[in-house]
Amino acid sequence: MSAMGIGTKRKRKHGRRSRKRQENAVVGATNPEAAAGGNEVSSVSNVELVTSNSPPPSSKHQRRRRGRSDKTPKPEAPTEETISNDVPPVATSPVLPPVNAERSVARVLPAMDSVVKVFCVHTDPNFSLPWQRKRQYSSSSSGFVIQGRRVLTSAHSVEHYTQIKLKKRGSDTKYIATVLAIGVECDIVLLTVNDDEFWEGISPVVFGDLPALQDAVTVVGYPIGGDTISVTSGVVSRIEILSYVHGSTELLGLQIDAAVNAGNSGGPTFNDRGICVGIAFQSIKNEDVENIGYVIPTPIIMHFIQDYEKHGMYTGFPVLGIEWQKMENKDLRLSMGMNLDHNGIRIRRIGPTSPLFKVLKPSDIILSFDGVDIAEDGTVPFRHGERIGFSYLVSQKYTDDSAEIEVFRNSERLKFKVDLGTHTRLVPAHNNGKPPSYYIIAGFVFTPVSVPYLRSEYGKVYEYEAPVKLLDKVLHEMPQSVDEQIVVISQVLVADINIGYEDIVNTQVLAFNGQPVKNLKSLVSMVESCTDRYMKFDLEHQQRFNFWLQIVVLRTRAAKAATLNILARHCVPSAMSDDLKT
Repeated sequence: MSAMGIGTKRKRKHGRRSRKRQENAVVGATNPEAAAGGNEVSSVSNVELVTSNSPPPSSKHQRRRRGRSDKTPKPEAPTEETISNDVPPVATSPVLPPVNAERSVARVLPAMDSVVKVFCVHTDPNFSLPWQRKRQYSSSSSGFVIQGRRVLTSAHSVEHYTQIKLKKRGSDTKYIATVLAIGVECDIVLLTVNDDEFWEGISPVVFGDLPALQDAVTVVGYPIGGDTISVTSGVVSRIEILSYVHGSTELLGLQIDAAVNAGNSGGPTFNDRGICVGIAFQSIKNEDVENIGYVIPTPIIMHFIQDYEKHGMYTGFPVLGIEWQKMENKDLRLSMGMNLDHNGIRIRRIGPTSPLFKVLKPSDIILSFDGVDIAEDGTVPFRHGERIGFSYLVSQKYTDDSAEIEVFRNSERLKFKVDLGTHTRLVPAHNNGKPPSYYIIAGFVFTPVSVPYLRSEYGKVYEYEAPVKLLDKVLHEMPQSVDEQIVVISQVLVADINIGYEDIVNTQVLAFNGQPVKNLKSLVSMVESCTDRYMKFDLEHQQRFNFWLQIVVLRTRAAKAATLNILARHCVPSAMSDDLKT
């Protein structure tokens, strides 16, 4: 989900403590469009990212734009729960001895000088007209300095960045920042500043371990409502696998009751000794809830940093690439040949691109992962009195790490050693900062489907507006190869040669001249090298809930000859995107 302003007024609490908290947080959208854009009624669909001062039509940052603003659609709900949820290991930073209340306050204040304000200018791609970009806009968020002359902030706050600048507390100078690594799944970005003056007088924050429930926390940043640094406080109210809206993944996260407002995104969260325990990044805004904010904990942060230091780049969180079923019903366990005291989960499907595809089989029962037994509900022991989804164990690994998996198959216990990899989606959740690919022939605009493309075409609630067939592929279909794409005709640029085809919109291309279309590059290759008299495109047509095959037939020579005139008439600089020219 894209970054959003806060558009829900907080109900007045009774009691001195509640009023004091309200004084620390000004709640309200600085952009009228942001105030109007809410999510669906369900609780998960009201999770919002919290970057201030900017959203494009596909995000909800507080906006400072020249000219007319575009209406911001409602944000989408997080993706469905899968076992690709990832979480890394607990940080091993030194733990400081207990201190009294007076020293506690004193320890927090120096760390606040490490908190910076992040200014970003964004230029989003235009997925409906992929040869263009949208009008640039600016946003502000928070960040903080860590060891190695580096700065951390949230990835959604610098998405599609053109320029990033940082400003220190109490300074009037903005410094140009450089991006070192972007972790889309974990919503973290690593920055640096080349100007030595920026690092003068700044001490990096110290990371601590994962906090316990009811531990006091303080969120520091630059939210809406003022220009100076802001501090809100609360306690840790929940620790579990959370849906990371921006990354469309599920990782370990903290839920806190401290106010997390637009602009807090990317700012540090400290414990009562001034030690950093996470990064504020999203919140729930709904009239039925108050003060529910979310924090990226130190295990996720340390995994991101160590991944970058180990590989020289961000490689992501590994996943198993399977769909699984709980084994809580005793009859189900008995039918699989298991004893009643056996635990584990049943594999429903294995993605063809998964490293487990050649090792495991559907209906295998996964008993343990790296020696840790998996319960019948898919959980594993976490801390004293706590359990957590077994994907926590997977996410502690790094890309290309190996793991031992024990399965139950045909009344036998088998152990396999597998290499882990990242998740491949048939419909990508992000374009990773790259401009969209496109190809034009005879006015037909071909492009691959991605979640940003669907948001551009159907709005933030694309789950309710997009064609059913496309949604089914987004949610359930697994790619047969790592380079497989869903290619659609997004629109038809009207010309004499395509008369009768003008109404074709967002329709999948299944084959060209009888050959299946694997991805956009393969389609371009087949069309460009075509010497047949006619070009025939097989399309998957949908009308309401009925599906059938539709064909488009063009004379090859006439189609190629008409393309240049169509491009000139519609001011399109090239018939294909740069990535398809090589």
